[in-house]
Amino acid sequence: MVHEVVVVVFDGVQSLDVTGPLEVFSGASYVREGFYRVRTASLGGGAVVCSSGLGLAPSVALERAGRVDTLVVAGGEGTRGEQPGLVGWLRANAGGAGRVASVCTGAFLLAEAGVLDGLRATTHWASCGRLAREYPSVRVEAEPIFVRSGGVVTSAGVTAGIDMALALVEEDLGAGVALEVARHMVVFLRRPGNQAQFSTHVSVRAARPGPVRRVLHWIAEHPGEDLSVGALAERAGLSARQFARVFAREVGCTPGRYVERVRVETARRLLEEDGAPVAVVARRAGFASAEVMRRSFVRALGCGPALYRERFGSGAG
Repeated sequence: MVHEVVVVVFDGVQSLDVTGPLEVFSGASYVREGFYRVRTASLGGGAVVCSSGLGLAPSVALERAGRVDTLVVAGGEGTRGEQPGLVGWLRANAGGAGRVASVCTGAFLLAEAGVLDGLRATTHWASCGRLAREYPSVRVEAEPIFVRSGGVVTSAGVTAGIDMALALVEEDLGAGVALEVARHMVVFLRRPGNQAQFSTHVSVRAARPGPVRRVLHWIAEHPGEDLSVGALAERAGLSARQFARVFAREVGCTPGRYVERVRVETARRLLEEDGAPVAVVARRAGFASAEVMRRSFVRALGCGPALYRERFGSGAG
């Protein structure tokens, strides 16, 4: 039986939220001929205009979509306005889909429809705070690129929808098909779902000018140095207690957690680009040992350094 995939579109939708998953499922259907039928759908079946100005002509009216095995709700600027018709349709029909997924701020439409009540979910990192405030019944997780909770999968912004779709293809058809699709699209097989949404360097740019921002630059450039709270506080010209408090307020996590993220990010780049032994990578990235790095990788990425290099290193595929 054909697996029916329906991607929900509306005025103000983000085009890549639509086309990313669509290309993954369509590509998988090419590899495993006819497995998926992928359609775009809008209320009433009318054409929609993406936030970029691109026009889309949906395949079908949402009300006439019939059986839906995978329902994908895209995001975009259009989710900020009132969407009573679409939310009402989701409230009435999402539960009948085999599984439900959202990309980026499509999570807001699911939350408004009550689909995410009591579930873990994510969205674009810049909107996680708003999702948590507006829908307190949703357990928002700001870091992962996608989260599965029951039969609902929510993903972070834009290209994270590709990672999520590849994970669903792997679930349906196995890693081999997902890998073939990923190679064709020239993307990683898929980033682990709990991989952080954004680079720690975004935090550097986001921090206000001042001692914390200077310390963030120092951490990024010297991951192998002494990055204890005391040493960083001294560099910032603050007491350890004051530094920890200001750092958490401006960056959104403790100094220790941030340092671990930077070191994991540094090690990831080295593993992707360099053939050095894992122990050497650990030392260059500032970890006390390869085992300490392994534990940090498992916490941050859901896999160890060796498996990460196998999946994403320059020789992978």
